[in-house]
Amino acid sequence: MNIAQMSQTLFYLIEQQPDSEKAVSYLRQQADAFQANPQVAVFYRVFTAMPRFVGKRMIEVPADMAFAIERIRPGFTVTDWTLDRLARVWWLLQLPIDDQTYYVKTISELFKAGELNELVALYSSLPVLAFPESWRFQATEGIRNNIADVQSAIMLHNPYPADYFDEAAWNQLILKAFFTDKDVTQIIGLHERKNARLAQTLADYAAERRAAGRSLPTHLEELLG
Repeated sequence: MNIAQMSQTLFYLIEQQPDSEKAVSYLRQQADAFQANPQVAVFYRVFTAMPRFVGKRMIEVPADMAFAIERIRPGFTVTDWTLDRLARVWWLLQLPIDDQTYYVKTISELFKAGELNELVALYSSLPVLAFPESWRFQATEGIRNNIADVQSAIMLHNPYPADYFDEAAWNQLILKAFFTDKDVTQIIGLHERKNARLAQTLADYAAERRAAGRSLPTHLEELLG
């Protein structure tokens, strides 16, 4: 994926939002300052402070912008995001990628210290971060997380798991989605990554529910074949 192209496209989308002048001015100033003097402390401060300067309103995503984003990173969408979430993901794309160790360590620290909305943005950003194979551990941790919004950020409308999870991690995601009543139709790759182990695990789960007199989750039977 072309990170520079994605960064430009997301920034253009931010510019298109109603009453976004102050947010755009703030982001430009911070990006210019960081490029001139890329200090990690500044990178963290801006990421954390984003809602205070850009706001939390829901964004509008015109069809042409959704199409442009999809062309750069297939499966990636920002529909139903808030402006601070979009701005945080854009900000992550400002981190230099010439040193993989530095890059991965810098963003990994955000995962360790992030509060709810920061984690949602971080997990949402996985499809567009550099060195995608480096984020498998963080992504699987998102599945284990018991916060619904964090789970949704990695499970739903997110192409990263389908592209990079091994079979065991993928199956865990699907099972957890059923356990937590997620709308599994929003999982990218749901049918493309069906496998025999998953079918058997879901068959056992279905048998347990039937034995307890409980109905089966919607769409579960579609994955049993």
